[in-house]
Amino acid sequence: MSKGLQRIHHVELVVGNAKQAAYFYRKAFGFDQVAYRGPENGTADRVSYVMRQSDIWMILTTPLRHDDPLNTWLNRHGDGVRDVAFEVGDIDAVYAKATAAGAVAEQEPAVWNDAAGAVRHASIQTYGEVLHTFVQRDGYPGFLPGFEIEEIKGDGVGLQCIDHVVGNVADHQMDQWVKWYHDTLGLDRFVSYDDKDICTDFTALRSTVVASDDRAIKIPINEPAEGLKKSQIQEYIDANLTAGVQHMALTTDDILATIAALRANGVEFLAVPAGYYDTVWERVGEVKEDRERIKQLGILVDHDEKGYLLQLFTRPLQDRPTLFIEIIQRRGSDSFGKGNFRALFETIEQEQALRGNL
Repeated sequence: MSKGLQRIHHVELVVGNAKQAAYFYRKAFGFDQVAYRGPENGTADRVSYVMRQSDIWMILTTPLRHDDPLNTWLNRHGDGVRDVAFEVGDIDAVYAKATAAGAVAEQEPAVWNDAAGAVRHASIQTYGEVLHTFVQRDGYPGFLPGFEIEEIKGDGVGLQCIDHVVGNVADHQMDQWVKWYHDTLGLDRFVSYDDKDICTDFTALRSTVVASDDRAIKIPINEPAEGLKKSQIQEYIDANLTAGVQHMALTTDDILATIAALRANGVEFLAVPAGYYDTVWERVGEVKEDRERIKQLGILVDHDEKGYLLQLFTRPLQDRPTLFIEIIQRRGSDSFGKGNFRALFETIEQEQALRGNL
């Protein structure tokens, strides 16, 4: 097994009310609530709920003290992703390589421990105020030390794992961060899209995906491009006050069932532009799923030389137009829905116009 980055261990969100957020992710997205850390078990100033569905792990954290730095974080950004954590095989080697290449240390290698064992961890700063924590488990049997098992079942909707995590950065910063990921974490350029690929008549962006060799970790980096009106990336940065995580893509093996369940749970998705299904089948070709059901559920379809994919994007999960979730099913394709970019942008522009931010 690799001594470097192995997989995304968890994503931590800082939220204004973790108890309510945990309820939302159980009821809307079907996550199980599996562990808890707070004043009742030794963490006096913060509460954290661990949410799990298949191989997707999230921590929802809320600060309890007015002078906690996380309250400053919340004031600046609102609810959002603070930490994308990676499981690693050799934390000393990973941390040393990253910091030697210029990564700013947030936490030097240290140990979390409890009666069940110990886990080594360290953290570095990345774009905006997002962190990457490295986790070396060494056979630890639970989630992480300090968390107590607290199981409340959700009604799962078939979500399987984190396909990719997308970061939005300022104009002309994308290439810098692509190089940063290569130099510090060994993630290589996988695919790039320019402002001719991702645009409408009004807005555009550029994007490059960095990934591990086995594609277990994929991080698209977006930046705004000049257009007649404000890019969705710039709208995000204005609302977030800096760069940050725009969305997480979660996989499913049956997107028809997953989207149907999510819609029944009240999850709001971006609408598909009028006329989308008039031409999509000519572009994509044959699919295994029922075409009429795809249309009824408003799911987007794209293809590449390896196969096709189905995807759909939620509306922002909080009142600021920042973090949202993508649901994706891959049928051989390892792309990111290039053929859907224009349709997605047109829908987002409609939302931006309603918010007065276009």
